Amino acid sequence: MKRENMDIPLLIGGATTSRAHTAVKIEPNFSGPVVHVKDASKSVGVVSSLLSNNQVHTFTEGIKKEYAELRETYAVSSSKTTYITLDEARKNRLQIKWNKKEIYKPNLLGLKVFDDFPVSEIRPYINWVFFFVTWQLRGKFPDILNDPKQGEEARKLYNDAIKLLDRIEKEKLLKAKGVIGLFPAGSKGDDIEVYSDESRENAIARFINLRNQTLKEDGIPNLCLADFVAPVRSGFKDYIGAFAVTAGIGMENILKEFEQDHDDYNAIMVKALADRLAEAFTELIHEKIRKEFWGY
Repeated sequence: MKRENMDIPLLIGGATTSRAHTAVKIEPNFSGPVVHVKDASKSVGVVSSLLSNNQVHTFTEGIKKEYAELRETYAVSSSKTTYITLDEARKNRLQIKWNKKEIYKPNLLGLKVFDDFPVSEIRPYINWVFFFVTWQLRGKFPDILNDPKQGEEARKLYNDAIKLLDRIEKEKLLKAKGVIGLFPAGSKGDDIEVYSDESRENAIARFINLRNQTLKEDGIPNLCLADFVAPVRSGFKDYIGAFAVTAGIGMENILKEFEQDHDDYNAIMVKALADRLAEAFTELIHEKIRKEFWGY
């Protein structure tokens, strides 16, 4: 954006972002307004302030001051952290006594695709706590349904969600698709090599990992992901797995229907449910890998 001389406001959001990260890493590198927005529901107010001739100056200056204070706080806290060299950290790696009996070979090697996974099987894995967070309601589920302050609204949201879920399942409005990959692997230093087959002659990928370099107390290692995969030089054959899922295929069609009816409530509801179904699908696939495809 800077290179292209853009000055339009930049809104930062999502599960892996934070105000501190935005203030420290992003805002100093862009001349236009940069605002961390905790969730989508808050973006309307932020954009309204940015578009208002009366509010924009006060709003952006307030954000700049807030982020400058965050950077100062971060600088003070990070200065208290002591770091060691990478060589020292590597010498203090996690020491695992590798044992062939403790390395489970997957029942399946390579890729397996779930092209149209039944929504009915995914539904039981839904974490409803985070569904309610989307609507700014916080509490344990199902306790929240009987909460003295939030219960009435929570019950309405939950009933409407179940009703829409039933329709999604019955009419196949959303399609869930996933893929898992299980492969031979071995670590080399801080890297993990992934191989095409059990011959382990053809490395199809190399995962380059960071090692923690903060000073540890005696007996506490400086960890790296590669520590948990058997080293190639050990002679033990280890494996690695990954998966990716979606539960939102087809959402454009149902969104179009709701938007044509000016039904913003159900448009937001279907997005929230697709999000929850995707998260639930990850739990289901993870369980399948543990119990069926890897068997550990």
